[in-house]
Amino acid sequence: MEVIVVDDNSTDGSVKIIEKFPVRLIRLERHAGASAARNVGAGNSTGSVLFFIDADCLLRKDTLALVRRAFADRGENFVIGGTYTREPQDPGFFSLFQSVFINYFETKRADDPDYIATHALVIDASAFRKSGGFPRNFLPIIEDVEFSHRLRRAGYRLLMDPAIQVRHIFNFTLRRSLGNAFKKSRYWTQYSLANRDLLADSGTASRELKVNVFACFFCCAVLGLWLPTGKASFLYPLPMIIGVNLFINRRLFGAFYETRGTLFAILAAGYYTTLYALAVGAGAFRGLIGYFIK
Repeated sequence: MEVIVVDDNSTDGSVKIIEKFPVRLIRLERHAGASAARNVGAGNSTGSVLFFIDADCLLRKDTLALVRRAFADRGENFVIGGTYTREPQDPGFFSLFQSVFINYFETKRADDPDYIATHALVIDASAFRKSGGFPRNFLPIIEDVEFSHRLRRAGYRLLMDPAIQVRHIFNFTLRRSLGNAFKKSRYWTQYSLANRDLLADSGTASRELKVNVFACFFCCAVLGLWLPTGKASFLYPLPMIIGVNLFINRRLFGAFYETRGTLFAILAAGYYTTLYALAVGAGAFRGLIGYFIK
């Protein structure tokens, strides 16, 4: 086994930390982005199987053993993914919300995921080289989505193994959580419009989330009509829209409950259906503008 760390021209103390460990360090002279850094790491590897992990993730003690077993059971025609633990490395409501959110949606369709994220991605080395690697000069954040779709079109099977887990470091505040939601939604919308799959049930860009965003903005529009007029008839659709949204997202709310109990589930569901939905919707609108006005 070899461990390769690519330093993408960092300006903090990362290199000094990396040099304390028995790993192969590759330093890029210029900042090139996540795709380029991963491609350089893969290009300098000697193994027959590649396992990608992000710099803000930590392995569990059994992660690599599970990776070996999963690949041995399936073989080179599979691209296998893992997910986040429900409990993140750092404390705090918004980090916990995000970790549960991603864990649930990435494992919802384990046998047929739409993509495999780079925070835990296993692939045959020769298959990776044939694919051309991760896309350069591409939209931020979603390089692994494009990579996964390209591999599927080439005949590879995507598979999510929920047992393969890494613990993520978010350090999310309210501002960072909303900013992350806005940014991801912005670029995902641009990609989905180009890929003609805007309404697809795609991992964290799930149909549940899309219904949630629609419900939130519909409720805001209804309240906007009611406030200046005072007509109660404008409020009649609200219970139905809210009820449908809660029903469709019930399994996510169940994941919140299973992780930290009733109080967290209530707070997380409230955040998800209001502020988080507004940020995702705003990001989608920005992505729509970016797609049509280039």
